[in-house]
Amino acid sequence: MTNNLDTLATALYATTDDLPKERPDLASWRPAVGIAPQLTDAELVTLAMMQAMLGFTSEARWLRHARAHLRHLFPYLPQQPGYNKRLRKAAELLRRVTRILATSTSVWSDDVWIADSTPVECGRSRETVKRSDLAGLAQYGYCASHSRFFWGLRLHLVCTLHGLPVAFTLTGAKADERETLLDLFAAEPHLLAARPGQTLIGDKNYFGRDFERELAEYGIQLLRPTRKGERQRPGGPLFKPLRQVIESINETFKGQLDLEQHRGRTPRGVIARVMQRILALTAVIWHNDQTGQATLRSLTAYDH
Repeated sequence: MTNNLDTLATALYATTDDLPKERPDLASWRPAVGIAPQLTDAELVTLAMMQAMLGFTSEARWLRHARAHLRHLFPYLPQQPGYNKRLRKAAELLRRVTRILATSTSVWSDDVWIADSTPVECGRSRETVKRSDLAGLAQYGYCASHSRFFWGLRLHLVCTLHGLPVAFTLTGAKADERETLLDLFAAEPHLLAARPGQTLIGDKNYFGRDFERELAEYGIQLLRPTRKGERQRPGGPLFKPLRQVIESINETFKGQLDLEQHRGRTPRGVIARVMQRILALTAVIWHNDQTGQATLRSLTAYDH
């Protein structure tokens, strides 16, 4: 492990450990009588982030690695079943910590956002599809950027131009991107309450008069490429380089954080593993911002 990652892990642990003191609502509920867990919530969050950062898609292999190399950070490490159980229950904690880190950065107030979705494949064989606990949630969908069909979910993201996740959700593969985006804003109206004139950049799938009208009611100006048969829309020359920004964010999740090798087999399992990766990306941007380094999406400086 590099010194950079060691420093990031320490900073994340210290911040997460202090949160229950400032925000008691973030503390995990536990019965008044019972044995306190040997692995604290702060250690669990840090361990989950480091697993995603170091590219361990197998929890068993990750815990073996942690026992061999990370005892100086984690005096106690659970067995794989216990770690898996704690991680699945911690999805909401991971989400809240991710939001707190994001709002602590200087780029949180950026007035330009990017909206996009990317496939989260959950199985390839017909037998997997028939037997999976994800049946009913996962669906068959089409990935235009890779010209292929897949079975699984879609991760819908709203990010800053620096790649900082602002809002996100998982849906079935066939979910309409426009409806999902509107649902994201409806679920968190405070995101836009203090952001009049926010600009949102999307691809050609974010179209429609009613859709743009609803965005305008939120105070959002939509910029997207011109569709075939439409009158030329403003900002056309800007979309090619901005599209590369969007693709680089997706590549960070898939190439560096192994989003499609998540190994989740249940809805809670997939959600927790996706949250691990969103936390990892957010933590890197947060740490770079806090330490005065360039706010970059690349995780290479933290590779082992």
